[in-house]
Amino acid sequence: MGTRDCRHICGESSPAIGEAGKTGEWRESFPVIDLKKCVVAKQNKPACFLCWLYCPDAVITKTIPIQIDMEYCKGCGICAQICPAHAITMVHEQGLCLDDMD
Repeated sequence: MGTRDCRHICGESSPAIGEAGKTGEWRESFPVIDLKKCVVAKQNKPACFLCWLYCPDAVITKTIPIQIDMEYCKGCGICAQICPAHAITMVHEQGLCLDDMD
């Protein structure tokens, strides 16, 4: 008998975008994705998504290609640390405009 069939009431939660407010306004660094290195983008199929899994604020989409909601990203850098392909790097916020990243 697995735990799903144990007939006990269980609680499960997951973070939702915006729980901490628009934290993107006070971060010092932001993540930049190199789609040429990203496993998901290169293979064009759901293959990795570790950045999505470990993001504490749930601001990374589980889509192809992945996207990061910069309004809510606090710049913690966990996504860059966990990425096995080193496709995400943290860039210092000062002097850069997010509109120039397109």
